[in-house]
Amino acid sequence: MNIVVPELGESVVEARIARWLKNEGDRVALGEALVELETEKIDLEVSADRAGVLTSIKHSNGTDVKVGDVLAVLEPAAPGAPAAAAVPPAPAASAPAAGSAPKATPTARNVAREHDVKLEAVPASGPRVTKQDVREFVAGAAAPAPAARPAAPGARVEERVRMTKRRATIARRLVEAQHTAAMLTTFNEVDMSAVMDLRARRKEAFQKKHGVNLGLTSFFVKAAVGALKAFPAINAEIQGDEVVYKRYYDIGMAVGAEGGLVVPVLRDADQMGFADIELGIRDFAARANNGSLTLDDLKGGTFTITNGGVFGSMMSTPIINPPQVGILGLHKIADRAVPIRSEIVIRPMMYLALSYDHRLVDGREAVQFLVKIKEYIEDPAWLLVEG
Repeated sequence: MNIVVPELGESVVEARIARWLKNEGDRVALGEALVELETEKIDLEVSADRAGVLTSIKHSNGTDVKVGDVLAVLEPAAPGAPAAAAVPPAPAASAPAAGSAPKATPTARNVAREHDVKLEAVPASGPRVTKQDVREFVAGAAAPAPAARPAAPGARVEERVRMTKRRATIARRLVEAQHTAAMLTTFNEVDMSAVMDLRARRKEAFQKKHGVNLGLTSFFVKAAVGALKAFPAINAEIQGDEVVYKRYYDIGMAVGAEGGLVVPVLRDADQMGFADIELGIRDFAARANNGSLTLDDLKGGTFTITNGGVFGSMMSTPIINPPQVGILGLHKIADRAVPIRSEIVIRPMMYLALSYDHRLVDGREAVQFLVKIKEYIEDPAWLLVEG
């Protein structure tokens, strides 16, 4: 039986062999993980569909492979040899048996190698050791890691590290976006007073009812959906010489993870309430940190929102996520002096940025789209009135 690179999801055709978990000649049980693959979006394990002996490994660690490539050959065990037992699911938070390798996500193994930590020593918070488990173990370790030998005075030290598959793909796609799209950015500013006042009045009741905080991002998701309905070209994409107008609203939420930016998607965001959006965003953030996002979480998307404000950014020009033609950038809220009815007052203000593909979206549409977002945020009652 050939062990092949499985389907990796929409638009993902290549992976990198991060680590073989078995060696040639090893007996393999049904369902046992054989190899870890690193893709541009997530890391995953390839398991055995039957028990047998791993007789031949075709590609070594660090090799790039494509969907359908043969990774290894698995043959039946010799007649009379004891059969390998199927691998049962591991109980949650159970300690691994002495001398056995614990279940761990590929990203957890990478972090453990970076910090020279033995996975056997890391307590798991669930069925597998996660990246967050390793980080917490490292942070709480009593003995610090041995200090690296200091460089000689005046030494010019360099370190060469191969890009991860995700980082290399991010680099390639960002360059492609700038080469293929006629990308421009328009800016506006929004007074956050109304939203912040509404949150202050309703946050306690909202938390009590839904079990999640009422954040700012959900207001912008709702505002973006309303603006996309008003300006459908910004929710479209170009395919050859045709324009595909999307009559559904799948909003990508850019999340900064350790391995690089990922964009999980809120499906049918126009049908979601504030609580659904907040729960979805919280879930994405948690799973981005522990490496458990799936390919389905990252598929598609008709428009993207990215929030540089959480890192302190005052203003930026976000890059479009192809084949989408628009991305909304949120930024830090800062008190600023603004003129209102001939008076100078202090208001919590945020700069907004909309990057758009000028091949499909005209400047007038882009400016009006951002003005529509501003109207919804400065008077959130419109979000209710316009549904």
